[in-house]
Amino acid sequence: MRIGDLAAVSGLTTKTIRFYEHAGLVPEPPRTPGGYRDYPERTAQRLAFIRVAQGAGLTLAEIRSVLALRDAGAAPCAHVTALIDQHLADIERRLDELRTTRAALRGLAERAAATDPSDCTDSDICRILAGANREHRPMSPAREHP
Repeated sequence: MRIGDLAAVSGLTTKTIRFYEHAGLVPEPPRTPGGYRDYPERTAQRLAFIRVAQGAGLTLAEIRSVLALRDAGAAPCAHVTALIDQHLADIERRLDELRTTRAALRGLAERAAATDPSDCTDSDICRILAGANREHRPMSPAREHP
């Protein structure tokens, strides 16, 4: 199957298929005498699996590890279960962080509603945030943005 046909069947772009091939998620297919990629039919199922796994939150490296187990003839179920459990734990941790941030932002919103802008001094920069550091822990680790 040529890459254009595979793209049509899989719903992916040819660029994405080539990327997955380069990333080691799809084996390099044999070439036709004219140099075109000639993908086996099973590649469409592999691409469908990759899409489902990405939708479940697995990284490309994790998907590659699952595919490597399957390619080696092993059932990857225990590995997938461990990955799912890890992702669930990560999501729970992030949800806790978001709840903490939401509570801090609600406090700042209350402070903002009670703040008279004419009371702000140049040294405060912004009175709403100026006292927050003394009253609350930082909402999240400081991030630098360009």
